[in-house]
Amino acid sequence: MGQLTAPGRDTAYVWVGRDTGGQPDPAPVLLRRAGALLLGRAETAVVLTHDRAGRPVVRVDAAELAVSVSRTPGLVVVAARRAGAVGVDVERIRDLPALALARRWFPPAELAWLGDRPEAGRTVDFLRLWTAKEAVGKALGRGLRDGGLRRLMPPPGLPLRTVPDAGALRVGHPQLGPGLVLALAAQATGQIDVEIVQRPGHGVTAERSASVERTSLPVVVRGN
Repeated sequence: MGQLTAPGRDTAYVWVGRDTGGQPDPAPVLLRRAGALLLGRAETAVVLTHDRAGRPVVRVDAAELAVSVSRTPGLVVVAARRAGAVGVDVERIRDLPALALARRWFPPAELAWLGDRPEAGRTVDFLRLWTAKEAVGKALGRGLRDGGLRRLMPPPGLPLRTVPDAGALRVGHPQLGPGLVLALAAQATGQIDVEIVQRPGHGVTAERSASVERTSLPVVVRGN
């Protein structure tokens, strides 16, 4: 059985698959694949469950894998990591009233930042902030409850940056493909890699990304 993990390296993996709205649902398929590859067992041994905060967890016997799921029309992404909590969110780029939405939902500092950004890329910048908030909320096990949209995000991009007032948590935007915005959040105590693992036929460029974005994050170790 193939293994994705490299010894001594904390890596968050993102699987990408086509979501046509039919059956079988691709998300459980990707979650079981993640569990099999990262925990080194057969897919039939993988159990899908949730932790006390409501975050999805992949479990094989006593071993647990932190995972997160996001969907956008035609696409599903699954993030998985052995070392600690992870959150992921994906959006397709489309026309949006970025400033009007930011004025309604975002804190004043983000509204001001967005207003100063070039108009041509403002929608993408808005979606980067939005997906970051979603990914952080999932990593915290809160979603957007308790003022999640008002939670201040660091400037979008890479490397992953510290989220203000969120403890050992950072968020950033690995490259996924044209027309898509992806945000990944994680808690860690050391360096973490991000790797995109792409399935054939989902409309993104390659099956497996050769590039790895590296950054330093803090880790909450989940026993296994």
